[in-house]
Amino acid sequence: MTSKQIICVKWGTHYGPEYVNRLYGMARRHTTGPLRLVCLTDDRNGIRPEVECVDLPELGCEHPKNTRGKWRKVVLWGRDVAGLSGPALFIDLDSVIVGSLDGYFEYGEPNDVILARNWAKPLQRLGQTSVFRFPVGGNPQILDNFRADPQGVADKFRFEQHYITGSVPGGIKLWPEAWTRHFRLHCLPAFPLRYFVPAKLPKDARIVTFPGGPNPDDIVLGRWNDREAPHPGRWQHVKAAFGNGPRVADGAWQHLQRFVLPVPWIAENWRD
Repeated sequence: MTSKQIICVKWGTHYGPEYVNRLYGMARRHTTGPLRLVCLTDDRNGIRPEVECVDLPELGCEHPKNTRGKWRKVVLWGRDVAGLSGPALFIDLDSVIVGSLDGYFEYGEPNDVILARNWAKPLQRLGQTSVFRFPVGGNPQILDNFRADPQGVADKFRFEQHYITGSVPGGIKLWPEAWTRHFRLHCLPAFPLRYFVPAKLPKDARIVTFPGGPNPDDIVLGRWNDREAPHPGRWQHVKAAFGNGPRVADGAWQHLQRFVLPVPWIAENWRD
């Protein structure tokens, strides 16, 4: 039986090896049959032996300046990626897997490029690359064209995921809407209800993504980010907006909105 292939990327120090280990544990619990997780990384230390670690390929050009997109991920579109072939599923390291992944390997055709919808721009057919499937080596022009003019591509598209959306011949496909959910937009109650009600797990969700934060590690501790102490409490969080306490954002209003209670379903699933 052919293994289901998952790829992740870990570079720099923002995410430690425990993120890769958790991803493997979550994927293994929610996938039937043989599973292969390949991590492209610049540091293999501490990663569990079941994960196949491969040196992260060089970008092959100067990194664009003054852009917010995660352009390092464009290396996934090279002609050769870790010797893989066929369809592979990419999952961001800060994703929480809460349901079966089998459908992500069965949906569509093997040569399709299938992305999560960019929920921040719901009226546009834009993809979001927290979770996407692609035929490895099937669209090398994406990396080639980027290498030819990295700054020009970044200036035109602004985000790596917008570039991918506009560069696949015949267009991308999108996952069924219920499968891939955005934590802030689909799970977290609106302000100020989030001060009293923990984030919900949407019905039929399989993967919850966290683009733009907060991070699952911090949510488990009942905080938005590590600028705040664990489990600060509602009143302490409010006082910090108007006093001298640590803020999770520089502006008082932004700080007030960025409050999250501990979430039991994240703690239950966010483990290796």
